Amino acid sequence: MSLDRQDVERIAHLARLAIDEADVPGYARNLSDILALVEQMNAVDTSAVEPLAHPMEASQRLRPDEVTETDQRELFQGIAPAVENGLYLVPKVIE
Repeated sequence: MSLDRQDVERIAHLARLAIDEADVPGYARNLSDILALVEQMNAVDTSAVEPLAHPMEASQRLRPDEVTETDQRELFQGIAPAVENGLYLVPKVIE
């Protein structure tokens, strides 16, 4: 697909881009090349290709789900201004 001056100007208007008149032929050529590449990729038969979640098919290394920190709840609540039944009390912010 080849774009002409009017197509480029319309695209620029829709995208709210200001482009110089001298740059329009270059934009037309570049956009036409991009559209040609898309047409070329659409022509490839991908019916036998299985979809991938990631092109590398790599799996994440997972760490064991184990507790690694000690319980410091009493320490932290001991320095809090107000605590009740193991919960931090804060001033009411919505009336």
